[in-house]
Amino acid sequence: MSHPKVSVLLPVYNGRHHLERLLPRLEAQVVDGGHEVLATDSSSTDGSAELLARYGVPFETIPQAEFRHGRTRNELASRAAGELVVFLSQDALPEGPDFLAKLTEAFDDERVAGAFGRILPSPEDDPLTARTVLRQPEASGEDQTRDLDKTGPIWELPPAERARWLHFNNVASAIRRDVLSELPFPDVPFGEDFAWAARALSSGHRIRFAAAAVVHHAHSYNAKTAFERNRVDAAFHRQLHDYLVRPHLASALRGYLYELREDWRFLGDRGQRWPWIFRSLLLRAGQILGQYWGSQGWGSEVDCRPLMDTAADSRN
Repeated sequence: MSHPKVSVLLPVYNGRHHLERLLPRLEAQVVDGGHEVLATDSSSTDGSAELLARYGVPFETIPQAEFRHGRTRNELASRAAGELVVFLSQDALPEGPDFLAKLTEAFDDERVAGAFGRILPSPEDDPLTARTVLRQPEASGEDQTRDLDKTGPIWELPPAERARWLHFNNVASAIRRDVLSELPFPDVPFGEDFAWAARALSSGHRIRFAAAAVVHHAHSYNAKTAFERNRVDAAFHRQLHDYLVRPHLASALRGYLYELREDWRFLGDRGQRWPWIFRSLLLRAGQILGQYWGSQGWGSEVDCRPLMDTAADSRN
């Protein structure tokens, strides 16, 4: 098909295990106007490139060190033929053959520039990982459309509200290709989806959360990796939004007790308290300590300067 309506774009790195499940799902998608799949492989060594070739997916290979979340996605979009570009993480698994159709329905509203889908855990995920995914805003079952018609300039909102309003997730997202050409992702090490949302909303566009478009996606953390992930996230909010996720020790203690209580309830509802509650003690300690660490600015700093420059541009 020379001019499909939708281009599905995959950044790939050592993802063969995930691609073996994902690529057949993408082949089975049914969407008006048709779709294509393109990839950029960051020099995988596990046979990902060979698998892409076997499925007939056009791809380019780049050195792994050259991968950048924003720049690589912009390059992928520059090769796309579709009027809508859909970004998927290699480990995101669409639910049903109408995932693309449900995600791209959001663009029936001409003001919608970008949409992102609902993210749920997989049946095989452990219960603590499942609860972590289900407490994220992307797990909501309610559609949401955001613009600045009534809020005023995004940077005049209180920090916590601004962070929620700018939420956008490239695990499973779609953007009008012409808008992305005009408002590309910034070349930043992380947070490119947030920065793009700031640009799009500040330019008068709308963002849509499409709850009917579901993918299954999760990362299983231990105490150490949970600490680092949450430290980076908290540092991001501190630098960019002046928002402290855990401003003091009392807040951290309350957060820890809250997480343990919610884990206890969640595990009990599923009859899985033992032995998972013991893992909860360590996992949530890493999570909350990471939030506190990042909020205080301790440890190796997260370089948000490129992202902050981009955010400043969207104020103008």
